[in-house]
Amino acid sequence: MILALDEAKRRLLDMQDILAELGNQLRIEEAKERATELERETMVENFWNDAEKSSKKLQEIKQLKDKVESYGELITKLEDTLMLCEMAIEENDESSVDEVLRETDFIETEAEKKRIEVLLSGPYDKNNAIVSFHPGAGGTEAQDWASMLYRMYTRWGEKSGFNVKLVDWLDGDEAGLKSATIMVEGINAYGYLKSENGVHRLVRVSPFDSSGRRHTSFASVEVMPEFNDDDNIVIRDEDIEVTAHRSSGAGGQHINKTDSAIRILHKPTGIVVGCQTERSQLQNKETAMKMLKAKLMEIKLREKLDRIEDIQGNKVNIEWGSQIRSYVFMPYTLAKDTRTGFENGNIDAVMDGDIDGFINAYLKYISKNPEEQ
Repeated sequence: MILALDEAKRRLLDMQDILAELGNQLRIEEAKERATELERETMVENFWNDAEKSSKKLQEIKQLKDKVESYGELITKLEDTLMLCEMAIEENDESSVDEVLRETDFIETEAEKKRIEVLLSGPYDKNNAIVSFHPGAGGTEAQDWASMLYRMYTRWGEKSGFNVKLVDWLDGDEAGLKSATIMVEGINAYGYLKSENGVHRLVRVSPFDSSGRRHTSFASVEVMPEFNDDDNIVIRDEDIEVTAHRSSGAGGQHINKTDSAIRILHKPTGIVVGCQTERSQLQNKETAMKMLKAKLMEIKLREKLDRIEDIQGNKVNIEWGSQIRSYVFMPYTLAKDTRTGFENGNIDAVMDGDIDGFINAYLKYISKNPEEQ
């Protein structure tokens, strides 16, 4: 057992250098200074005049402080565990072995999570994420699958400490959804969720098939960063068609049951966006326009175009062969990513938001293969 303590001490001493380097890579000192600077801004007399802007600053302060605090707690835990380990070795105390090993494993796991944060270095990784869900062909079965994905990402966002806000929802014919959009707010939301952009495939015995046959369904998840400089994107009034409709769907009592929901068609590209969760038609239009600008900007950057006007529309087939991940419920249970090979056999946990393994595997993958983004 003393040999186990010697090995744990070696691992803990190695972690001292690793965490010190991680502190530099995570820019912990910069985060402290930024939080202090933002807190000074909250003391300005007219800080609360712009509710949306002030709310975002408060959220950034919290996230910066959480980042600094979690790193500090990990350093403290490392110091305490190393001290306990050295005392146990000195006193030949075998009763401390299990605790030392447990804490050492925890420290290494948390350090690995922080290594992942370092990989989030893209120009928009720190931004909020706009996530949209669209079923493929297949009617009710595909629409139900799209709603399952909506729930999965909502649960992941909430568990990960992000603020998840429903922006738009269009009910399915019998179940599920025809389209939905959420805003995931928080530092690095886009950096984490960009891995989820693409077609997702489901294999299961359909609850909508009275014969109990196995079905394969597809749905797409579209992930875009919320751009802070979208005022630079000019959309002409004659290029859009705005329609109002009655809100519906998953928002429950929090959604206005009036004709305040807005849908905007961008005629040159065929892109459609909508918003129904704000208090008024005007607010819904403003949010929908922000989403449209984000979508146009994302396509412009991805396709390396010089002008927004060069966009011809982005058509993705939601079908076999284009999926980034498969979720199998029958005859066995497995979720497997086709890009990284990462898999998880606990399908219930995955559908309940346990997707960090997939996200982390993708971030490591693109850090070695940046051309694959």
